[in-house]
Amino acid sequence: MAFIPQAQLANLGFKKLGKNVLISDKASIYNCDQIEIGDNSRIDDFCVVSGKVSIGRNVHIAVFCNVAGGTEGIVLEDFSGLAYGCHVFTQSDDYSGRTLTNPTVPTKFKNEAKKSVRVGRHAIVGTSSLIFPGVTLAEGTSVGAISLVTKSTQPWSIYFGIPAKRIKARSQDLLELEKQYLAEENQDN
Repeated sequence: MAFIPQAQLANLGFKKLGKNVLISDKASIYNCDQIEIGDNSRIDDFCVVSGKVSIGRNVHIAVFCNVAGGTEGIVLEDFSGLAYGCHVFTQSDDYSGRTLTNPTVPTKFKNEAKKSVRVGRHAIVGTSSLIFPGVTLAEGTSVGAISLVTKSTQPWSIYFGIPAKRIKARSQDLLELEKQYLAEENQDN
């Protein structure tokens, strides 16, 4: 995988750009002036990131993901991640047939749901999952592959399915590893 050189990243006009950020040269990034990216985060090949998006530190967005922040915004908190082919949306057309749909139609003829999305600290989203407008994935949430998340989650829980349902609690052991990692990183600086 080839990444955009750091000097070139700095010239793209991000709202905020941390240290050691890696963005594939095959990713499509739109609205850089609305995008914040924290230290040590990575965006892989064939991802689309657009609109108002805030990415914390040590966040990974794997290949083929779509992070569509729109006007409402998506927040990916520290140590969160999206596995291959995930889609996170802050707006959606009304599919009931009562209004017209798609971006070619003027707003007055549509009824779009527009709500922010938050992916909490240490939340991970499995391959090919969808996160819908208005959802908050609480801290430590784990979403299994090919899940459809339409409602907010409980902290430190594992979810799976269409629609996603809580399966069981998730271990918090990784919090101790986070402390060790950050302590080592601080020593190196």
